[in-house]
Amino acid sequence: MDLIQRDQACVWHPYSSMPHPLAPFAIVSANGVRLRMSDGRELIDGMSSWWCAVHGYNHPVLNAAIESQLKDMAHVMFGGLTHEPAVQLAEKLVELSPSSLKTVFFADSGSVSVEAAMKMAIQYWIAIGQPSKRRFLSPRNGYHGDTLHAMSVCDPVTGMHGLFAEVLPQQFFVEAPQPGFGEPCEASHLVEMETMLQAHANEIAGFILEPIVQGAGGMRFYSADYLRRVRELCDRYKVLLIADEIATGFGRTGKLFACDHAGVSPDIMTVGKALTGGYMTLAAVLTTEQVSTTISEGEPGLFMHGPTFMANPLACAVALASINLLLESDWSQNVSRLENGLQKGLEPAADLGNVSDVRVLGAIGVIELHEPVEMPQIQPMFVERGVWVRPFGRLVYLMPPFVMCDEDLQALCAATVSVVRDIGTSLRTGN
Repeated sequence: MDLIQRDQACVWHPYSSMPHPLAPFAIVSANGVRLRMSDGRELIDGMSSWWCAVHGYNHPVLNAAIESQLKDMAHVMFGGLTHEPAVQLAEKLVELSPSSLKTVFFADSGSVSVEAAMKMAIQYWIAIGQPSKRRFLSPRNGYHGDTLHAMSVCDPVTGMHGLFAEVLPQQFFVEAPQPGFGEPCEASHLVEMETMLQAHANEIAGFILEPIVQGAGGMRFYSADYLRRVRELCDRYKVLLIADEIATGFGRTGKLFACDHAGVSPDIMTVGKALTGGYMTLAAVLTTEQVSTTISEGEPGLFMHGPTFMANPLACAVALASINLLLESDWSQNVSRLENGLQKGLEPAADLGNVSDVRVLGAIGVIELHEPVEMPQIQPMFVERGVWVRPFGRLVYLMPPFVMCDEDLQALCAATVSVVRDIGTSLRTGN
């Protein structure tokens, strides 16, 4: 049996069917922005491995960080122990993040960090003596992960978790942010949110949102002014603001953190994905001294959460190396270069009949279609053109590694537009 047959016999891939799997493509190595397939073909990676491999693959600096740390220890429990990579990484995150965030709690993955952030908010209000504040408010079209409480604050209608609606904790939702990026936010855009807060602030522990970019829930870019007004409303109605920066953190939107577009400091912030440059799974929850101290002084005198692989030394070491590598580069100008290349490269798609919108922000490019894609049809079309792009629903989007050169970006965009054009032709002809 070849690798694909062996895979299909026992491996269950994300968002896939075991009896009727979509055959995966076998990758044997990765270097720079290219994935090498088992048949020798190479693919330009347009996804940064689900948005995390910002420095590309097999980077010597990140390899060296892993190898150096491995000589000391691969892992040690974080309960009652500490180590240099974790402390250095926490110090760096506090230094770089919005000013009020002073405490770092490490987690295993993005979804787990969202769970921890929500528990943090609930425990904060319990410590204050307001245990009724245990539900969450979130804008529609949001996505925060696939674990239980993370699913509960994803869009309940257009999201991926409607199947679980009857078993998920019931949260509050308001309309998705309406003003687009760069547009002003008027009072009328927040009427529903303020009405919800007026009626239910005594039940709401936190307002959770993805700042500036709503990711897997629709790839929507919205106004920084909206985020500023949300901060004001959370303060007015005594609700914690939780910023999910898992997808947007570390430069993807053109700012180090998406909250920086609005000059807003949340009460709790989650980071992940690009945190380790795509090398290992790691996430973190940052919060204020007020939140961490209040929880610690309430019953039972500690935060009730503790993942087994929390602050894994290998992951912390490579995360610190990845952040330093980013900061030592001219990352802002580089993301601006990618933004210009994506705008120019994807612009021809706007004239296609099957396309409803083309939009770009930072190193994010989106082609939104009128109809959902058929993955068995479209995925091989990208591979045949020598690129790796993984659409979902009506969205064909690009998240290139920051190290991608202009020539590769041009080829990636051209291949993407070509596939979208051919899909449209196929729909018109019925083939």
